[in-house]
Amino acid sequence: MPVRRTFAGSRHPLALGLLVALAAPVHAQDAPQSDPKTLDQVIVTGTRVSDRTVAESTAPIDIITPETLEATGTVELATALSRALPSLNFPRPAITDGTDAVRPAQLRGLAPDQVLVLVNGKRRHTTALINLNGSQGRGSSPVDLNAIPIAAIERVEVLRDGASAQYGSDAIAGVINVVLKGSGTGGSIAARYGQYSAGDGKQYQLSGDTGIKLGENGWLHLAAQGGHQDQTNRARPFQGRVEQRYGDPEIDQGAFAYNGEYNPTDYLSFYSFGSYSERDVLSNGYFRFAGDPRNIPAIYPNGFLPQIHNVSKDRAAVFGLRSETAGGTQIDLSYNYGHNGLTFDIENTLNRSLGPTSPTQFYAGALEVTQHVLNLDFTKSIDFGWQYPVTLAWGAEWRGEEFSERAGEPLSYANGGVAAPNGQIIPGAQVFSGFRASDAGDFDRHSYSVYIDAEADLTDKFSLGAAARYETYSDFGETTSGKLSGRYAFTDKVALRATASTGFRAPSLQQQFFQSIATNFISGIPYEIGTFRVDNPAAIALGSEALKAEESTNYSLGLVLQPADQLYITIDAYNIQVKDRILLSENLTSTAVRNYLNANGYPGIGGGRYFTNAVDTDTKGVDIIATYGWDVGSGKFNLTAGYNYSKTEIDKIAPNPPRLAAIDPAAVRIGRTEIGRITQGAPRDKFFLAGDWKTGNWNFTATTTRYGEFTELHATDPRQDQTFGDEWTLDLAATYRLDNWDFTVGGDNVLDAYPDESKLVRGTRNYLPYNTASPFGFNGAFGYIKVGYKW
Repeated sequence: MPVRRTFAGSRHPLALGLLVALAAPVHAQDAPQSDPKTLDQVIVTGTRVSDRTVAESTAPIDIITPETLEATGTVELATALSRALPSLNFPRPAITDGTDAVRPAQLRGLAPDQVLVLVNGKRRHTTALINLNGSQGRGSSPVDLNAIPIAAIERVEVLRDGASAQYGSDAIAGVINVVLKGSGTGGSIAARYGQYSAGDGKQYQLSGDTGIKLGENGWLHLAAQGGHQDQTNRARPFQGRVEQRYGDPEIDQGAFAYNGEYNPTDYLSFYSFGSYSERDVLSNGYFRFAGDPRNIPAIYPNGFLPQIHNVSKDRAAVFGLRSETAGGTQIDLSYNYGHNGLTFDIENTLNRSLGPTSPTQFYAGALEVTQHVLNLDFTKSIDFGWQYPVTLAWGAEWRGEEFSERAGEPLSYANGGVAAPNGQIIPGAQVFSGFRASDAGDFDRHSYSVYIDAEADLTDKFSLGAAARYETYSDFGETTSGKLSGRYAFTDKVALRATASTGFRAPSLQQQFFQSIATNFISGIPYEIGTFRVDNPAAIALGSEALKAEESTNYSLGLVLQPADQLYITIDAYNIQVKDRILLSENLTSTAVRNYLNANGYPGIGGGRYFTNAVDTDTKGVDIIATYGWDVGSGKFNLTAGYNYSKTEIDKIAPNPPRLAAIDPAAVRIGRTEIGRITQGAPRDKFFLAGDWKTGNWNFTATTTRYGEFTELHATDPRQDQTFGDEWTLDLAATYRLDNWDFTVGGDNVLDAYPDESKLVRGTRNYLPYNTASPFGFNGAFGYIKVGYKW
């Protein structure tokens, strides 16, 4: 089957065409200027009250404006959020198969799929990919934040608190709500170019948005962006030559989003919003040297670097209506559709077992997820005769989820029977063996939920909120979540807030049903080893059980301070306990396991790994955010500081199930390396200080960030553990505004900081000097220029 190069070549005219359309002439006008104080901004996340502000919120929440996103110097939403939020970690893993294409982000040190992502308050679908290799977030299938174009975003609200009682599954660490631009006027277009100081990783992007009025009663806002990124490479020479590529992959991406509303009457509104994105990624595996038994010199006389070509297609659409009864009850009825598909094509490779006639490229299969959600929500302000009315919200949700695994072409996993020079038979495409027909399948589930939520200002000083939610799933059963929150203002300048809640995360369909099995030869005998579905008979023989929901208990206590005019400080401590956390086990492939399986009806099965409710964890931490603004001459200076400390400990590791203990008493399901990823793999603390100075036509920004240390634990030998020290980065940018034009010159990590190098004793690949868990990557300094026009 030919390799699918679906988004190359033609994609640039498509993306640029969309942007040119968005930049069509409109009536130029000055964009409305607003500079609201941080804590006075009205929020829509974590509350049903229509006029609740950041300062009045009973739970900690951050507002990330488009100006803040642009000031980060990146076009990736996840990267921008990681630079603007001290509690968000977004490393840049390399040589991790599909994770190179869809990288996961962490909030408060928890798993990437333990944070809920909303767009305009509606649940966003996850990626089809499940992270299986040695990166942070191993075993998770989170939302792909980078599929949402920054050009479409009005602001991002980040609720740093458990919210399952309000929103359902996944909202353990918090909620990220992306609010899209929604106006029928104004717009912008921008072009950006940059590259790393090492001379590689060139990037160019074009983005734009525009508003269109739909008569007197409606509006439509369109946005798009597209661009290209060259790969980076920080590998060093081995035997005199640089053969490996180690860094960011080559990426081509285009994205489009819309947001619209039409109001035929004053009590009825129809709305819709959605997005489409396509990302084409070419990443690298490990180089096979000429004398490697996996190589065929007749095909690659100098060895070869196998590559994985992923295409991720992401689409979403929401359709709904809002109305209000004569009695003041607000109604919101909506349908929410989301889909992500990820294909795997393997290039510059071979199937060693096919001999010299092996193809050098293979279609290795695909993964797909689909989400359907129906919501019916009611909100009403009820006057009980108290000092203030009570906002009561209630509603119901139906959610259907689908997961599909598609087989690759047969030659991508075939055993051709041709032995390598060492006598070993090595079947399947090198770097990524295709999904087999026996791995493929379609899986689905559905769930129902009902909720009730009440909020009230009981006095001028005291606010209280309560929420409860009941859900039932067709696969694992039912669950109930609850939340209490309160805020007391001692004065206008000092307030105390607290929350207590329970939550959950349903096991994803990917965790339950993904399977990838390959043939491995042990002592010349072929065995099937891989990642098994939890209901695979071989996995059950090794102790696999049906997955349960992860359950959480969250507590937070915070202070909101305004000690001086324009100085705002929030301090929030939190404790998040997660029970039955789902992890991917170690490979259970000992001789005892292999012998048992072959003697008990599983001939040719050598063992493998599976997902399991493995550990209970306890995360404690604190977030501190401070903002200060003052007038400097004819200009304005704004300063923001943020600090997060988060420590995760393991309270309990589930003992081996009796079946596995009887087979191999020495078996280890959760090893040292995975324990290290959970407890020490992300920095325990992070600090940033950002300044923004506007004077005349100039705008200067500077941000310095300190990333705390992190540790990698060796699988078996504590002497090879390594702690990577803290590092500082500095980002600078200067913008000159001429009428409606903006001209920007900027640099990220301008001091060219790199993480500590890995110890030489940590393996044979000493030509790969940096650890991929580095929270700021390992590419060095990046410079860019940007030109934009707003109307």
